[in-house]
Amino acid sequence: MKKTLVVGASEKPERYAYKASVMLAEYHHEVYPFGLKAGSIQGKSIETIWPEGETFDTVTLYVGPQNQDTYIPKILALKPKRVVFNPGTENPDFEQKLEEAGIEALEACTLVMLRTGQY
Repeated sequence: MKKTLVVGASEKPERYAYKASVMLAEYHHEVYPFGLKAGSIQGKSIETIWPEGETFDTVTLYVGPQNQDTYIPKILALKPKRVVFNPGTENPDFEQKLEEAGIEALEACTLVMLRTGQY
């Protein structure tokens, strides 16, 4: 079980952050959906307050690079084991900062990783 912070969570079922939150739970991972708007994903609240002091194995991003600046110091402070940059969220500068901090940066798809046993 890998506690996962989903950044960019949405209660819209067509969004990949929603699909990832659902699939992570189906694969028995503890999910912390974080978004700018409150809501829920299959009964799990989307949190709008940053989880300071929490411990996460993985942070999976569904926020484009143009909107990541405010999250960079916050994610670095969480010190997760890894950050997954899902398609469209790739950010070489942020990835370099993570690697320098000893945090694995992966350009991958959380959904594919789960389905193929690579998560």
